[in-house]
Amino acid sequence: MQAQPTWEITLLDLARAALQNHSPVEPHHMNPDAVALDAAYRSCEGIIRQHSLTFYTASSLLPRDKRRAVRALYAFCRVTDNLVDTNIARANRRARLEQWRQLALHPHPPLHEHVALAWADTRMCFGIPNGYAEQLIDGVARDLTPTRCATFDDLAAYAYGVASTVGLMAMHIIGFAGEQALPYAVKLGVALQMTNILRDVAEDWRAGRLYLPLDELAAFGLSEADIADGRSDSRWQAFMRFQVERTRQLYAEGRRGLGLLNPEGRFAIAAAADLYAAILTDIERRHYDVFAGRAYVSAAGKARRLPGIWWRSRNAN
Repeated sequence: MQAQPTWEITLLDLARAALQNHSPVEPHHMNPDAVALDAAYRSCEGIIRQHSLTFYTASSLLPRDKRRAVRALYAFCRVTDNLVDTNIARANRRARLEQWRQLALHPHPPLHEHVALAWADTRMCFGIPNGYAEQLIDGVARDLTPTRCATFDDLAAYAYGVASTVGLMAMHIIGFAGEQALPYAVKLGVALQMTNILRDVAEDWRAGRLYLPLDELAAFGLSEADIADGRSDSRWQAFMRFQVERTRQLYAEGRRGLGLLNPEGRFAIAAAADLYAAILTDIERRHYDVFAGRAYVSAAGKARRLPGIWWRSRNAN
């Protein structure tokens, strides 16, 4: 039997700690002004529709209460990320992120703070541990300083903070069997973030960030200078082929946990994973030249894949 990677052990410890340190309460609505709460959830829907048609499509497959909750989760994550990506001074970004941390984790935020309000209601309704939200904010905060990952372990830790935590929170909305589901959510989150990173190498470089493991770049004879030049030669293609294959393996391992989710939510999670994984196919189609254009999956391509995703998710066990 293959030994469990060190990065996976470390990240599972983080996931279990947040779950075990959570003091569960009986799920309930906040019961603020109903009009304000409805407006808050509609604001979250607008955010996900604007920024991610893939996750908007996937969340549309859920029942109404869970659909609204997943979109509130997405909006919380988007606002958190945007605070780090703004052009204001770094010290001000950190201060604003900490202000948002207090607001986003407050049990009764002001009615006019739509994302915080919908997110607070979602946390209470579905018993989402605050620890995961804290870990996400901490993960996003890493982008406040120049980003480099010496090894894949470093990259996996970053991916856990900004992506696996999202899946762990989403599981509470979907419903899951217990702690045995955690490893699959962690791996799926790492796979999703790896897909982002492989797609956005050029964009991230322009923002002063390089997430690719430096030791693996060196192993393929590559350096930061090659990234700066956008050099898509045979070395780069071999490096990217290795990254895509590992990411596909993480998707495959993550999908094995679908059967541990509530049946009504499996299709949505499978759709999010498979539609995002299809970006890897477009990267391959471009011969791994992610410097020349952004890989994506067309609306028609997404629609074409959904029946097969539905069938596979229905038969997950």
